[in-house]
Amino acid sequence: MSGRRIRALAVLAALPVLAAALSCSSGSDGSPSARAGSDGAGIGPGASPFWVDPASAAARQVEAWEAAGREEDADLLRLISERPAAVWPTGEDPADRVRRAVEGAEATDTTAVLVAYNIPHRDCGQYSRGGAADATAYRTYLAEFARAVGDHEAVVVLEPDAVPHLVDGCTPAVHHDERYTLLAEAVERFAALPRTRVYLDAGNPSWITDPRRLVEPLERSGIAAADGFALNVSNFQTDADVTAYGRRLSAALGGKRFVIDSSRNGNGPLDGRQDAWCNPPGRALGTPPTTETDEPLLDAYLWIKRPGESDGECRGGPPAGRWWAEYALGLARGAAR
Repeated sequence: MSGRRIRALAVLAALPVLAAALSCSSGSDGSPSARAGSDGAGIGPGASPFWVDPASAAARQVEAWEAAGREEDADLLRLISERPAAVWPTGEDPADRVRRAVEGAEATDTTAVLVAYNIPHRDCGQYSRGGAADATAYRTYLAEFARAVGDHEAVVVLEPDAVPHLVDGCTPAVHHDERYTLLAEAVERFAALPRTRVYLDAGNPSWITDPRRLVEPLERSGIAAADGFALNVSNFQTDADVTAYGRRLSAALGGKRFVIDSSRNGNGPLDGRQDAWCNPPGRALGTPPTTETDEPLLDAYLWIKRPGESDGECRGGPPAGRWWAEYALGLARGAAR
């Protein structure tokens, strides 16, 4: 792993805090924080605030509900609108959304969190099916995405579900070699950017229950060049269970670091249902985004799945990725109890 550096996170500690749980501090010596890698360095001690999109669907909903006199609901929804969530650029034209996020983050002295989600044969034809038409189209998408990030500071979560779907048999074997090649190229491309950290998705503990099954697929996907792996993306497993799983997987990968999606896991998973991952009722927002984790291997809690965006057309939800105001309100209510 290279010795590339990112700017000192101590600068971020001076920023105003958005919502009570979004804290920001850094190492007491104020020195720059090394990238995660074989030297064991992480994002750095303390918490680093990430970029909050002022024009998110949640922010627009707050304005609409205030105008309609739903002030109590608007106040609850600020638990989402005033906290940072990842940006998922479209496959067709990622550059505009990426550029807006990284430039917005630079203007507020924060860090953009981005998700690259456009691998060919994505999601095995399920709710989030789609992705690039072929390898050539995917490489073009990666080039446009990376060019838009440029030398801005960013965290990139790479291709949710892509590796676990190779392990669970959902992705047909005919596509495996190409996917490994494309993922490794994606890791290499983002890792080459001077101020970008990249985390390769590795599912969650309720999916591939034995993390050793992920080791070879992650290695073939370029994990050695990544800063680490991401867990619990768009899922509901508890921080404690995911952290324990992350430690086991890290040990099998020689000490790789990880991040956790804590966006909707405040009440843990819905038990006893095969479709517990899809818009489950009664859930709650989880740990707000922070780098204060009290876990040496855990770089950050992130809201990778944007709270309030549907998992798919189940339980009355809109298509995957669409804003669903009442579900968002339920998550906020669950967290406020």
